[in-house]
Amino acid sequence: MAKSPEEEHPIKAFGWAARDTSGVLSPFNFSRRATGEKDVQFKILYCGICHTDLHYLKNEWGVTRYPVVPGHEIVGVVTEVGNKVEKFKIGDKVGVGCLAGSCQKCDNCSNDLENYCPRQIMTYGQLYHDGTMTYGGYSDFMVVDEHFAVRWPENLPMEAAPLLCAGITTYSPLKYYGLDKPGLHIGVVGLGGLGHMAVKFAKAFGANVTVISTSPGKKDEALQHLGADKFLLSTNPEQIQGTMSTLDGIIDTVSAAHPLLPLLGMLKPHGKLIMTGAIAKPLEMPVFPLIMGRKLIAGSCIGGMKETQEMLDFASKHNITPDVEVVAMDYEVHPVKAFGWAARDTSGLLSPLKFSRRETGDKDVKLKILYCGICHTDLHQLKNEWGFSKYPMVPGHEIVGEVTEVGSKVEKFKPGDKAGVGCLVGSCRSCEN
Repeated sequence: MAKSPEEEHPIKAFGWAARDTSGVLSPFNFSRRATGEKDVQFKILYCGICHTDLHYLKNEWGVTRYPVVPGHEIVGVVTEVGNKVEKFKIGDKVGVGCLAGSCQKCDNCSNDLENYCPRQIMTYGQLYHDGTMTYGGYSDFMVVDEHFAVRWPENLPMEAAPLLCAGITTYSPLKYYGLDKPGLHIGVVGLGGLGHMAVKFAKAFGANVTVISTSPGKKDEALQHLGADKFLLSTNPEQIQGTMSTLDGIIDTVSAAHPLLPLLGMLKPHGKLIMTGAIAKPLEMPVFPLIMGRKLIAGSCIGGMKETQEMLDFASKHNITPDVEVVAMDYEVHPVKAFGWAARDTSGLLSPLKFSRRETGDKDVKLKILYCGICHTDLHQLKNEWGFSKYPMVPGHEIVGEVTEVGSKVEKFKPGDKAGVGCLVGSCRSCEN
């Protein structure tokens, strides 16, 4: 009989997991392996939120295995090392990116390209060598083979964790495709997590950078904040025409379907269009612009461990950090903290859940719950027997309590009144029904 995630390994761990395609995160108890002779155990202090996490949480690529604990931009402090570990000691700052393992035998691994190993093991959502699932950085600590950890430079703030994915994903193609030479004209398509890092690295390499975006609101950020040399609105035909045959290379970071023909037109002969955004749907590839200009469409995916360390050292030297907003892992959607009992999967088992309620609006009534019935509908919903449950779920629709607060426009109730709530909490209030 298969063991539960909490029983697979000897060390108890805690994280935040999605249980279904809703992508909603909720508390998750699981376990990590004991620190092996070549392993590093570390306390996680920061973990970036990558767009890949969002794809995985909602199974948009069709490969997610639930429950999934995402997070592959992870920085922390070493708390334990195995007896054969050479790179790290207790107290060191350490980072883990997208990779947790590889075969370490193939040609790619031998050439420091573990990211292209056919047996690579991602930091979350894949089976490790021992057959157990990998869980990512939305958790309290991690155990990793020292080969797949990088030394975190002392002068880099630890909240710069997105360097471990967004950073290396843009640094690597700039280096590999020779787009790191001073004076080159480089285009960057999209100004999100990847795009803003591509601008920063390209500028540090001495390039003249053009940001290409569909959002006029990104112009000030591109030119004034990031120091790009030019901003191009891709929906403006005149601006596109004026940029034809001017760029040596383009880093395309967009993860949504978009036309490639205008981008190929912006490239000089022998120019390179490098795709880094993970687009789920196939794109149309215009052949004639490639032939007539000997142009290249290529791809790139993160980087190997040696190059990732090189990227961090370069970022440290040139003071390159991502623009981040730091939020606590227990970040609440609503301001009023609440506690209940929730099911997190089709087992229907209830366990404690901390969540939040909205503030009392001008037409709202807040009540302290004193009694709640157990309806058979609750049982159907808890086990998803009707096929539309979304987890985590706090059931109960036979509710009686005492009013503790009312909004300024409430007419029916006052504090101290007894009140009940049944199966409905809202409707359109405008249809015939």
